[in-house]
Amino acid sequence: MNETLMQYFEWYLPQDNSLWKQVSKDAQHLENLGITAIWLPPAYKGQAGQADVGYGVYDHYDLGEFLAKGSVETKYGSKDEYLKCVQDLQQHGIRVLGDIVLNHMMGSEEAENIQAVKIDENDRNKNEGDYYGVRVWTHYTFPQREGKYSDFSWNWKDFTGTDYDQNNDQSHILKFEGKEWSPNVSKERGNFDYIMGDDIDFSVPEVVDELYHWGIWYTEISGVDGFRLDAVKSIDARFFSGWLKKMKEYGHHPDFAVGEFWSGDPQILLQYLKDSGHCMKLFDVALHYRLQQYSNHPENADLREVFKGSLVELEPEYACVFSDNHDTQPGQALYSWVEDWFKPISYALLLLRDCRYPCVFYGDLYGINHDNIAPVPNLDKMIWIRKNLLSGAVIDFNDDDKQKTCWMAPGDHPVIVIASIGDWKSATVQDLSLAGHVFTDINYPEHEIWVDENGRADFTCPERNVSVYILKEDYQALSSSLY
Repeated sequence: MNETLMQYFEWYLPQDNSLWKQVSKDAQHLENLGITAIWLPPAYKGQAGQADVGYGVYDHYDLGEFLAKGSVETKYGSKDEYLKCVQDLQQHGIRVLGDIVLNHMMGSEEAENIQAVKIDENDRNKNEGDYYGVRVWTHYTFPQREGKYSDFSWNWKDFTGTDYDQNNDQSHILKFEGKEWSPNVSKERGNFDYIMGDDIDFSVPEVVDELYHWGIWYTEISGVDGFRLDAVKSIDARFFSGWLKKMKEYGHHPDFAVGEFWSGDPQILLQYLKDSGHCMKLFDVALHYRLQQYSNHPENADLREVFKGSLVELEPEYACVFSDNHDTQPGQALYSWVEDWFKPISYALLLLRDCRYPCVFYGDLYGINHDNIAPVPNLDKMIWIRKNLLSGAVIDFNDDDKQKTCWMAPGDHPVIVIASIGDWKSATVQDLSLAGHVFTDINYPEHEIWVDENGRADFTCPERNVSVYILKEDYQALSSSLY
């Protein structure tokens, strides 16, 4: 019940090789907070060296060990610092998820002359014209690594296509002669096999063997406990079921995986779970968009039905819920930011009800300096409450007011939440087990609610806000633990 994941990075972190050291220093605080699993950014060298966030993958085997792409370290630090931060988190009881980016590669050493055809951007199944001669950067030799860990070198035959022709200095999706997009991917734009860079061809046996070889090496050397899988909608749906099963045989036998299939249609997410044999959880993108829409248009929202039709309602054991991430933050490709005023409400919904796998975003817990975005108020307290106080299912106390929702998580340490997307709201809660208790609002500790002998009390919430009430003695324990 009380799993809490955290994405420990945002897009605009400084390029100072410091993140792995920061994680190590923060491990104790994260344990006290109640974080149970950390999703770290891609640990391998990207085409932009220490300026690469990690998704422009150049060499999966370079975890900040070789002088390549202008630096030894990645944006986040050295190989030794990465391995140490994983161990430091685990010593504090926090599982570590490695970010797995297998769809594409970028930044090769050599270009190759081959035949290719232009592809319609909006219908990837449609060719534009005939095949013609192109010069593409698809030969990877990794000279600085000199065959350490793997002597596999990549050439155009290992890829399905790319997006740049050196001959005419033009960028356009190109499909290589003799190649076809995988049929087992998202049908967005006809076929969403291609995203960027040199598109890895999962139909080539030698390529699949190399990805297994790398996965075993990475799983053993890093010691990670699980994986976050990037862009799964563009990778053959049959690949990860076997790959994940194999990885469980090595290292710490990682048994958790969550995939990023970016679609707001929960039926498409359900289909992927089926196609992939339910070998992973999926981020609930449909719920993210619901939260964003509510934050932008609260007048049209029904807060009581925020989960209706979402992945977490339909497949609760396979849904990883989130408010925002590095792709949805301002300035990024999938920008769909949940407005700041709504963020505390969104996290109360994700953390303090019965969602199995909520994921907290670094930019929400610590803020985003690049855009002057402050941390979400009281998010740290809600994480602590989830870990230390919640138990069992929730009880709703809703009426016909769609602009508010109220629920209680019962048990020895009851938690009562009331949220409003309109004016000041109140809700009456009656439960004999609460009789005689005093509750404190974590937002306004001076605000206390006394429950009468019948277990009845009126709980209130300011306009466009959320109030979280816990027992007065539990608030004292929270304060001593966090501050």
